[in-house]
Amino acid sequence: MSSQPTGGAPPGSGVGALSVPGQRSPAAAPETPGPAGEPGHVPEPPHEPGLPSRLRAQARTVPGGLRVVAGLLTVLIGAFGVAASFQVAERSDAARDVLSRSQPLSADAAAVYRSLADANTAASSGFLAGGLEPAEVRERYDRDIATASRKLVTAAAATDGSADSAAEIEELSRLLPVYTARIEAARANNRQGLPLGGAWLRNANDLMQEEMLPAAERLYQAEKERLRTDYATAQGFPWVAVGLGVLTVGALGGVQHALYRRTNRRFNVGLLGATAACGVLLVWVTAGHTLASAGLSDSYERGVRSLNVLNDARISALKARGGENLTLVARGAVTVPEGQKFAGQDSYDVAYRAEMARLLGPEGDGRSGGLLGQALELADDPAGGDPVRAAADRAGEWRERHLKAREYDEAGDYEQALRRVIGAEKDEATGASFDRLDAALEKALAHEQGEFERAARTGGGALTGLVAGALVLAALGTAGAGVGIARRLAEYR
Repeated sequence: MSSQPTGGAPPGSGVGALSVPGQRSPAAAPETPGPAGEPGHVPEPPHEPGLPSRLRAQARTVPGGLRVVAGLLTVLIGAFGVAASFQVAERSDAARDVLSRSQPLSADAAAVYRSLADANTAASSGFLAGGLEPAEVRERYDRDIATASRKLVTAAAATDGSADSAAEIEELSRLLPVYTARIEAARANNRQGLPLGGAWLRNANDLMQEEMLPAAERLYQAEKERLRTDYATAQGFPWVAVGLGVLTVGALGGVQHALYRRTNRRFNVGLLGATAACGVLLVWVTAGHTLASAGLSDSYERGVRSLNVLNDARISALKARGGENLTLVARGAVTVPEGQKFAGQDSYDVAYRAEMARLLGPEGDGRSGGLLGQALELADDPAGGDPVRAAADRAGEWRERHLKAREYDEAGDYEQALRRVIGAEKDEATGASFDRLDAALEKALAHEQGEFERAARTGGGALTGLVAGALVLAALGTAGAGVGIARRLAEYR
């Protein structure tokens, strides 16, 4: 009688069968609870690192580090090239403006002032001649008015949006026809021997002295300020470009040193080429600016300063001549008001003395002070100094002749005084001395204008080609750095 184990498994179930040594019985797969503890949940795959993490990981490798270095060098060299090109272009434009715009505009503004003052002087000289004025005096007046009108048109077209200059030009353009109309009224009455002619002439002179010449002076000062601004821009040191250049060359040298220590290779042709290109650009920018600044400084010291002083001297001489003429026209009718310095004296003679003192200085010789003394100090060669010395001699001669004329006028000999002012050279007339003084100043101005133009062209020429050269050298430097790093990267493939 056979028996089965109690509680045994049914036959064929495999449970309770003998196990074969070395063989494991199959087991059920373990169940993983789900998020809510439910069975059968499949786990999520491991989290992949993000792009910044992968980049950081790659940068820690040698090839990755080389790629980062290549990118930084490209940005640095490009920034250096752009900064150099931009700053040099700005200074080159300013240097060109000094030569072709602001200084010519300053000269035109001075010409407007000088022409107006000379026209006023010619008008008073013609009036003193009585009746029909001399043809050469009328021609001089017409030429001065035409010059002033033409220069105002030129200045209006080139003010470049300057509100101050535009306002003064508009004011002068409005007043010029009013002035010429008053002069014509003075002439018409003078030809008929009517005393009203003198009143019209004084009225025209008041308009010139109180409104037109001050407006011309403000225009002149505005254009001189524009010239100073252009000089300051052209001579400003390109700190950003030079700073980036030093940083770029230093970075290239540091990268080559690091590669040499790692690879024990002395030269990297690409990086050497990049360093050479950036070094050449750095030297070019620094040397070009230094030469340009020196040339522009020379043009200012040897040209602009002399031109400003000579223009001021010529204007003072014209104003003194106008005061001298009007002293005889007014015949003591216009005096300095009470309570002011020189009260009761002829106001036109007082104005004459003030301008001559400004011209000749406290010593009265035109060589140790005053505008002529300053011009003589600024003249750096005989071609510039000789005309100024001649002008000082003529100014001294003029002052002595004027004193003689004033003696006759104060003694009541008007005709003799008149001959001493508008007569011929044989009469020792002040007009002859003034004309020679004006001619000497014009000669000195022409010489200093040439000195300015030569020095300004030399200064501006030092920046020629540098704008394009900066971009080309920066491109070569970028390419060289890329090639140099690429050769090192190729060793890791």
